[in-house]
Amino acid sequence: MQQLIFGVFTLISFGFFAFNLRKIAQNIHLGLPLNRSDNKLERWRTMLLVALGQKKMFSRPVPALLHLALYAAFVITQIELIEIIVDGLSGSHRFFKDDLGGFYTFMISFIEVLSVLAFLGTVAFLARRNLLKLPRLTMKELAGWPKQDANLILIMEIVLIACIFAMNGADEVLRSYEGKTNGFAISSWLGPLFFQGKSHQTLELIEQIGWWGHIIMVYGFMNYLPYSKHLHIFMAFPNTYYSKLEPKGQLTNMASVTSEVKLMLDPNADPYATPENDATPSRFGAKDVTDLTWKNLMDAYSCTECGRCTSSCPANTTGKLLSPRKIMMDTRDRMVELGDFKRKNGKDAEDGKSLLGTYITEEELWACTSCNACVQECPVNIDPLSIIIDLRRFLVMEESKVPTELTGMLTNIENNGAPWQFAQTERINWAKED
Repeated sequence: MQQLIFGVFTLISFGFFAFNLRKIAQNIHLGLPLNRSDNKLERWRTMLLVALGQKKMFSRPVPALLHLALYAAFVITQIELIEIIVDGLSGSHRFFKDDLGGFYTFMISFIEVLSVLAFLGTVAFLARRNLLKLPRLTMKELAGWPKQDANLILIMEIVLIACIFAMNGADEVLRSYEGKTNGFAISSWLGPLFFQGKSHQTLELIEQIGWWGHIIMVYGFMNYLPYSKHLHIFMAFPNTYYSKLEPKGQLTNMASVTSEVKLMLDPNADPYATPENDATPSRFGAKDVTDLTWKNLMDAYSCTECGRCTSSCPANTTGKLLSPRKIMMDTRDRMVELGDFKRKNGKDAEDGKSLLGTYITEEELWACTSCNACVQECPVNIDPLSIIIDLRRFLVMEESKVPTELTGMLTNIENNGAPWQFAQTERINWAKED
């Protein structure tokens, strides 16, 4: 019966996870096409260094080391999860122990050591958020659900670690009653400390509670991820692979606009010729998530909400309304809202809302200095600036909304070929002697 229950539970858990992954893929595909299939070797290198190697995290060593402990524990403990699934489906107990011998003891011991480090890291992160209240972790965009989400995951991590040591510790004491030992690094002394002297029946119950608690927490965590910012655990890998490889200061140009400019500058150009692969866009810039690229939307799902981008943003630092983290969170929230609406009402249905206006204000966009500090700081290579630029492009090219400070400069460029209010014939006057 236990095997049947476990099998059904496993099937439902993975099925629901696959269902949510499909919704995420559909939401990302709301975006416009973008070719990121070039330079495969460089892309693999970027993914291995940034996503797997945590390269950009170490610009801030303390949180990097704490995060590394959690990250390593998450990755390595999946080995033990494989055995738990095999045991659950087959009805066995520590299926790989006899075949692997000493290596099995080493691996479980290694997992236990990592679990202790992960516990310390989890407690430290809880303290940073709730006791120390670091400024970038207490900004207004994190009020409410985002803060609860972060704390909930950390609490789930502590419960998961407790289940691991309850399972291993009780099993260690049971083995000692038979004159044997598993020899696991932590539970070999932690088990007797808490469970020595308890009956076989009690120890077996504790072990089962730990075993079931472990798998329930893992499956629960897996199916919670699509609703949490911790989806970056998976999304970091494809997101870094499809990173922008061009220099950070290089902004994108619209092909249709570029071709028009070239026609104006080339007297021999055929004005009726249609450039190859150049279709007139339905909209200049972006008003909603459907005007952004699929990579922009993947960025939004990959956001860790760590706030490194916002804490490094000169506009935010000087009190401006802009927060690059909020830009990404708003993009994700709007994408999820629109995706759910279209699945319910049809792919051509419109809900009358938009990313620009409903979620992000013009004041936020014009506060951006285009310095790329947010792009540089992001540990998973998210590019908030490209979203900001496209939203501003829509304001300028579609709605002719430009801040007063920029209007004069643009007029001067149009009339004088320079941002200053002097005719080209007078540019050299400053160098003339009186």
